[in-house]
Amino acid sequence: MRLLLDLGNTRLKWALQAQPGSWLAHGAVGWQEDVAVVLQLAWSSLPRPDQIAAGSVVDSVREAVVTTSAVRQFGREPNWLRTPVSACGVRNAYAEPQRLGVDRFLAMVAAHADGAAPCVLAGVGTALTLDALTAAGQHLGGLIAPGPQLMQQSLQGATARVRPERPGEILELADNTADAVTSGCWQAAAALIERFATHMAPRLGGSASLVLGGGDAEALLPLLSLPVRLSHDGVLRGLALWADAQVPASSPG
Repeated sequence: MRLLLDLGNTRLKWALQAQPGSWLAHGAVGWQEDVAVVLQLAWSSLPRPDQIAAGSVVDSVREAVVTTSAVRQFGREPNWLRTPVSACGVRNAYAEPQRLGVDRFLAMVAAHADGAAPCVLAGVGTALTLDALTAAGQHLGGLIAPGPQLMQQSLQGATARVRPERPGEILELADNTADAVTSGCWQAAAALIERFATHMAPRLGGSASLVLGGGDAEALLPLLSLPVRLSHDGVLRGLALWADAQVPASSPG
């Protein structure tokens, strides 16, 4: 039995894996919450895992909070998996492999194992990440931009008069500031995804699937005109595959 931890920019997602491909339990906690308290409550009824595997794109302070919670609850520290040159059939394009976010790499591992490659992967969260992956598992590189919600926050923080008084709706044409800001930012994200997917198609053999994941994936999905494969828990699933290959499960104890 393995506990999987995905420490993202906005929240920590976790899943208890009893057997390949399924979760016995799962949950999430935002970093604005009291993480230690929430995890203690969430994990108090779980059986002790044989192994804890973790991937992180956050700072060492938040990693330390999670480590302390794991040790307190289970008497076991996480195995922190850092981005490699290659693993599970996927080869990293970065000249400095560790600088590629482990979440992006693990999402590619999951997509490759699912048979989705060649593909373009779009992760829609705090950041909008884009990656191109060949059928052979070669990462060609990618892009990073603000996610649609971060775009909205940045616009409002850098302007004097763009101060919507309510949450906006996503429309084709807006006749008020709230809807204009929301629509512009979400449509910008959709346009970048489609442009990247279109431009990468020739390098991926002329035909590539578009895999969409991340916390805001379902909200963005209706704005895309290209065929889309929605990925659920791609980072956690990739983490499980990587842990199988890189960190053999220890004996219970």
